[in-house]
Amino acid sequence: MRLTSRLFRPRMSLSMNQLNSPPQNNSTTAIAPSQDGRLTSSYLFWLLFLMGFGGIHRIYNGKVLTGVLWFCTWGFFGIGQLVDLLLIPDMVDTRRMQLLRANGGIQPGTMGSQVVAAQTVQAPTREQLMVQILAAARSHQGRLTVPQAVLATHLGFDEVEGLLLEMHRKGYASMENDMDTGVIIYHFVGL
Repeated sequence: MRLTSRLFRPRMSLSMNQLNSPPQNNSTTAIAPSQDGRLTSSYLFWLLFLMGFGGIHRIYNGKVLTGVLWFCTWGFFGIGQLVDLLLIPDMVDTRRMQLLRANGGIQPGTMGSQVVAAQTVQAPTREQLMVQILAAARSHQGRLTVPQAVLATHLGFDEVEGLLLEMHRKGYASMENDMDTGVIIYHFVGL
């Protein structure tokens, strides 16, 4: 079994322009190292900690406030600097996305080349649900049980039963029991 750390795993990506443009023959359009060397640069800036300049990698990745704090406290007393050794890949990814958004290379609601689809679905109103129940009753010769209404509306039993009782109270349906099974049947007159 081969275990690889995120620190040493090679990561490759394409920019948005490379994804949308036709392939070209020059070598710069081919798959480029992820973050355009930002990860390597971040680790090199992290090494400045050994010379007394902690936090430069944070400033480079857009975390200016904590970068200055790390700089003034010698890498937050060395502990923060060591923890950052593991956090640098995430800092680089976050900064890369910020830069892409700022430069118009990626639109909000997307993640790299993956489009995040968002759709607003409005729940049907009580009136619309009652119309669905009436349509189901019409397909069952004007007689409907709670399980049949559940199948027609895709709602829960309690909600469907509440709607059917409301329709009964308003006079749209009458209730009767099946003589053999005892199941309540709602009879809709005029369908």
